[in-house]
Amino acid sequence: MGKEDIYRMLREEEIWHEITEHPAVYNMEEMAQIKLPYPEADAKNLFVRDSKRRDYYLITVRGDKRVDLKQFRQQNQTRSLSFASAEELGELLGLIPGAVTPLGLLNDGDRRVSFYLDASFCRPEAQKIGVHPNDNTATLWLQVEDLLRLIRAHGNPVHVVPI
Repeated sequence: MGKEDIYRMLREEEIWHEITEHPAVYNMEEMAQIKLPYPEADAKNLFVRDSKRRDYYLITVRGDKRVDLKQFRQQNQTRSLSFASAEELGELLGLIPGAVTPLGLLNDGDRRVSFYLDASFCRPEAQKIGVHPNDNTATLWLQVEDLLRLIRAHGNPVHVVPI
């Protein structure tokens, strides 16, 4: 699914969303230069794999949060973790570096990637999340529960945990 496929799906499913178009961004520093309507809801995504290249994880946290992979490993009982390659990202999620997003899980036909969302996105005052629509030239604002429902319906394992 590309950007337009994501937009079409959201319209067909009648899922509330807002779109912020912007120049292509490849990291959080570039993203910080964009004027966003909900900067507190902007997400950062890490695509990682275990040391045996058997298990893959998409970790989503708030844009300003750092992720300690060793701590994540201990809390979630995984093998040693490292960043997946651009090739693995393309093969499993159909994405390029800089466009990593939970919506890429909808391209994971074999459901090999487990999704881990930082629980801070699920607090009552935090109802929105900003993610790329499988393209880094826009940020798509969704209700967190709608995003989780889409991923669960697709069949990828979903974990909401403190990160």
